[in-house]
Amino acid sequence: QVQVVESGGGLVQPGGSLRLSCAFSGGMFSWYTMGWYRQAPGKQRELVAQITGDGLTNYVESVKGRFTISRDSANGAAYLQMNSLKPENTAVYYCKADTEIGGGVSYWGQGTQVTVSS
Repeated sequence: QVQVVESGGGLVQPGGSLRLSCAFSGGMFSWYTMGWYRQAPGKQRELVAQITGDGLTNYVESVKGRFTISRDSANGAAYLQMNSLKPENTAVYYCKADTEIGGGVSYWGQGTQVTVSS
């Protein structure tokens, strides 16, 4: 059974940086597109960034140039490097693993809180 587990959230001042990690286990990592989503209080969950098994990336416009998604196939992990953080980036950040193989399936992590505040 595939599992994804996030880590690396915390409290950071505006302008600071954080690196989120997503540990993947229980499946063929290369089959999965890895995505980072976030949900702020009172708002819908939204896609922040995603990276395919081939390394193709996609970002929401508001984080382009500040956030970088990456993956480490050797260790079965995905990362989100977040720089120049703003208070509006405060949210619970979730990792999601998607594959179309086998009819399509998705797995979510439990989320990690990111708070940007002075």
